[in-house]
Amino acid sequence: MNVAENIVAGLDRILTMEVVRVTERAAVAAARLRGRGDEKAADQAAVDAMRQELNRLAIKGTVVIGEGERDEAPMLYIGEEVGSGIGPAVDIALDPLEGTTICAKNLPNALAVIAIAEKGSLLFAPDVYMDKIAIGPGYAEGVIDIDASPAENIANLAKAKGVAVSEITACILDRPRHERLIEAVRATGAAIRLIGDGDVAGVIHTTDPEETGIDIYLGTGGAPEGVLAAAALRCTGGQMQGRLILDTAEKVARAAKMGIADPKRVYRAEDMARGDVLFAATGVTDGNMLAGVKFGGNYITTHTIVLRSSSRTVREIKARHQDLEKF
Repeated sequence: MNVAENIVAGLDRILTMEVVRVTERAAVAAARLRGRGDEKAADQAAVDAMRQELNRLAIKGTVVIGEGERDEAPMLYIGEEVGSGIGPAVDIALDPLEGTTICAKNLPNALAVIAIAEKGSLLFAPDVYMDKIAIGPGYAEGVIDIDASPAENIANLAKAKGVAVSEITACILDRPRHERLIEAVRATGAAIRLIGDGDVAGVIHTTDPEETGIDIYLGTGGAPEGVLAAAALRCTGGQMQGRLILDTAEKVARAAKMGIADPKRVYRAEDMARGDVLFAATGVTDGNMLAGVKFGGNYITTHTIVLRSSSRTVREIKARHQDLEKF
């Protein structure tokens, strides 16, 4: 099958624009609660809005990365079926509000995020931690290795980029568990951008270092967020490796029920998000790559990126919405 045939066999191009409406709606709903200090309310508003818009799409969708398992999440739970029921069967990974704490405190880089792929193409990841390393596009395979030391990875990246190690900036979640990692990175002479939340955004920022100032992402974060980030990197050509942290018998058993046969397997972006993938993210709060939702007197503005793996297309959509009733 040639490339043209493969693209035709993938996701419908129309979904590229339709999926934007999904993240726009969730972002606007969450943005109304920015800075209010209520994480649950902001998240629920985003969930409700995203679910409503998803059910307008001409798809037979199954949520494989969602708000939790059915008993834990009343809407957009893992396994929930969404869409009109007429159209292609697809897997969906989503986070209606990536960075609930960020939104509640009105800090940078809260997003509404979704990835859609052909049926059976997204990793069915349990809600556990994942060790991650990621870089953006333009580098040969093998520049990063999750089993190498931070010093080795940063030195290899600096060499591949043609710069001194001191010109590399790593993004790391600001967590006590990363204390040794932070020390190891600083010992190399590289800079660190610590983030309080939102590691999907952290990984995505590696795709455009000139804009964001971030060259590499390191550390542990949620496995579901890892799948979403992998979907974005698939669309841009970036590299990512992840390993699930299954450090108890209960986690190993839960992962096995979800089809994880090898608990120590290293997943590449291509393993976590296969085939034709669409990814969209809309800013809720202002950030390094996306502006947050703005509320005017009689209009709302949104800023979204939408990516597609088969064409490596990156669209940036700044929209001014004057039909406020749709929100």
